[in-house]
Amino acid sequence: MKVRKGGRFRPSFKLKRRGIEVVGEWKTVEIDPNLFAEEEFRDIVCLEELTDYKLVSSSKVGKVKEKKRKAESASEEGNEEVEEPVVPPKKKKKNKDLRSQTDKVNTPNAAEIDVLVDKEAKYNEIIEEGNGEDHGHVTESMSSRKDTPKKKKKKVPKNKASQAQEALPSVATSKKVKNWTTEVLSASTDQKADVSAWKDLFVPEPVLRALSCLGFSAPTPIQALALPSAIRDNMDILGAAETGSGKTLAFAIPMIHSVLQWQKSNNSTTKNDSASKESHQHRDETRWENEDEAEKVTSQQVEDSRDEDNASCTTGRVKVLENVEFDSDDETNIVDFHKKRPLLGLVLTPTRELAVQVKHHIDAVAKFTGIKTAILVGGMAAQKQERVLNRKPEIVIATPGRLWELVKERHPHLSNLRQLRCLVIDEADRMVEKGHFLELSQLLEVLNDSQYNPRRQTFVFSATLTLVHQTPTRVLQKKNAKKMDKKTKLELLMEKVGIKGKPKVIDLTRKEATVETLTETRIHCDTNEKDYYLYYFLLQYPGRTMVFANSIDCVKRLSSLLTILNCDPLPLHANMHQKQRLKNLERFAERESCVLLTTDVAARGLDIPNVQHVIHYQVPRTSELYVHRSGRTARAATEGLSLLLIGPEDLINFRKIYKTLEKSEELPFFPVDAKCMISIKERMNLARQIEKAEFFNSREKQHNSWLQQAAEALEIDLDDDMLMGKYKIEQEESQKQKMLKGMKKQLKRMLSQPLFKVLLKTKYPTQSGKLLLPQTSVGISALGAVSKKQAKKKKSIK
Repeated sequence: MKVRKGGRFRPSFKLKRRGIEVVGEWKTVEIDPNLFAEEEFRDIVCLEELTDYKLVSSSKVGKVKEKKRKAESASEEGNEEVEEPVVPPKKKKKNKDLRSQTDKVNTPNAAEIDVLVDKEAKYNEIIEEGNGEDHGHVTESMSSRKDTPKKKKKKVPKNKASQAQEALPSVATSKKVKNWTTEVLSASTDQKADVSAWKDLFVPEPVLRALSCLGFSAPTPIQALALPSAIRDNMDILGAAETGSGKTLAFAIPMIHSVLQWQKSNNSTTKNDSASKESHQHRDETRWENEDEAEKVTSQQVEDSRDEDNASCTTGRVKVLENVEFDSDDETNIVDFHKKRPLLGLVLTPTRELAVQVKHHIDAVAKFTGIKTAILVGGMAAQKQERVLNRKPEIVIATPGRLWELVKERHPHLSNLRQLRCLVIDEADRMVEKGHFLELSQLLEVLNDSQYNPRRQTFVFSATLTLVHQTPTRVLQKKNAKKMDKKTKLELLMEKVGIKGKPKVIDLTRKEATVETLTETRIHCDTNEKDYYLYYFLLQYPGRTMVFANSIDCVKRLSSLLTILNCDPLPLHANMHQKQRLKNLERFAERESCVLLTTDVAARGLDIPNVQHVIHYQVPRTSELYVHRSGRTARAATEGLSLLLIGPEDLINFRKIYKTLEKSEELPFFPVDAKCMISIKERMNLARQIEKAEFFNSREKQHNSWLQQAAEALEIDLDDDMLMGKYKIEQEESQKQKMLKGMKKQLKRMLSQPLFKVLLKTKYPTQSGKLLLPQTSVGISALGAVSKKQAKKKKSIK
């Protein structure tokens, strides 16, 4: 047991790193001169010993040193200020005042310091509970031991409960995260919206304040139908609504309400807890944050701590044994504390980007509630996410893989899921597909068996929840074959998810499954012509455009091709690093005219603002994917365009989609200006040649460098026959490089010339005295061009 100043005892969780504080002086030790003759001791200059010192924590040593340096610098500044007549800036004055205050505070006795520490601990606990936003990294907070007086002086005035409560909203909103959702969530921050339309839906008061700040004056149809049943009647919800209809808030608000209700019911019991338990809990809560600070200890301090540990093992064995006893007590207390603050809400999403977006939406709505959230996704450091979980967030948003990994590792916060109040499965039809998300099925088995909670609410949402494919006749002819309809599909889904009662089913999807404001068009062409039409569209109709492909290789090829043509595309696919994926999404949301080349990773749920066009470079394999891809545009009652590039190999998939979505009219053909296609083809063919040459060069370099690195690692000689392009003749190689340079120059010249020219072919003035210019589509939007063509078609029919 360790003794603190003021006679207070406090058990340590683990053996803490120790250092020394110099009290006396270093004294030189006389060495025999003959010793320096030996080769081993030739570098020794002198030997000193220290007999008068104190044992303190190693982190404290660093702080003391810093304080001394600051004090010295302060005195130097003071001297300079006396000598110089010029008035120093205000910052320096402030710092000087603070230093003088800290010098005054250094004098109080140990009992006063202990009181300050206790007050500080309580204040930090309030702030931590009030902090709704969690940004994925561990923040530095007060350590369990005494802080420096400087920090105390700053925090002491804020110890009052009323001031802490006033500070809660500012703490929650102090740090803004740069994300593609920020534009949507900061619609009207200056003027607060009237939220009277939400009051009849039993929305909690703190959430109403957040909705007012966000500018959400009225609920969407899915929200208006889902909220009363979920909040008032505590029912399970199966919700199907078109893309961009606000499904995230339809499950986020009931979840926040459920957490607030749980907190309210548990507050009455926790008020009677003793003060010792509170301090114990606070110490546990800050323990992991202290570990983060401990990671920053310098190598010198670590060496000192090792020496000290060795010394303590020889001189204080009883002390170590007592610490071990307290460690076991602390572990049991940690488990108890996790039980007292369990996981109450769990949201499962199919993609990492969607999980990030859902977290930001929940944080925005819960910013005045003090509810903490955490995100668990692959592609990011698992240790960091474990530390975030150690703060015991009430709501966790996760992808199934990483969540199941942490459940298997028996993380304390995920060990007791019996108290889970809300389970959300977003994009549920994709999540429970056969052959996908094995971890989800294992997780659902645990939640519905050993960790089952009869009071748990389940929310299942998707835009294609009730979309049914026509069963092929060969399947229907088999024995025990069932014809799939909406009812049977929902029953199967409920069985997989584990909904045992009668849920509220809300279906707001149209027969066509797509949004009314979406204009759907198509272009029929050969496979090798798709590049021409894609480049034509991107040049003719600039704007925020998403281009979807079925494979990663296709995205990579298009990315290099369009980069050569100066289109600056942003790729997004599963083989990219997670940070780069998120960065590309942010860039795409920032730029007004930009191209995002992506696989179906970005097809579901992403709410990127003002996407004007969606191009299906390859026709999706299922009708669900077509609906979700097209749903990235025409969101929240805005207009958008979807364009299908249909090659001969895409016809089968196109017919399936057309049949499943029961389209009453044929999709209109997208208008293309044939005059421009000649120069488009010239540019594209040249770019293809450059891309092909560069691809083979880079492939050779990558192959050869990999072989060379492997040979160096294995310490073997590499055979020249194994290298690619070894037998190339130097003259041919240099000739190829010259040709490549020549092609790049030619393409650069082509790109510098305007593609869409307004040609004037007239010799005589007209009767009106004005020149009649040929009509061109320059300046007309893609939607305008389609509507213009349809209007012409209707006139010709009449």
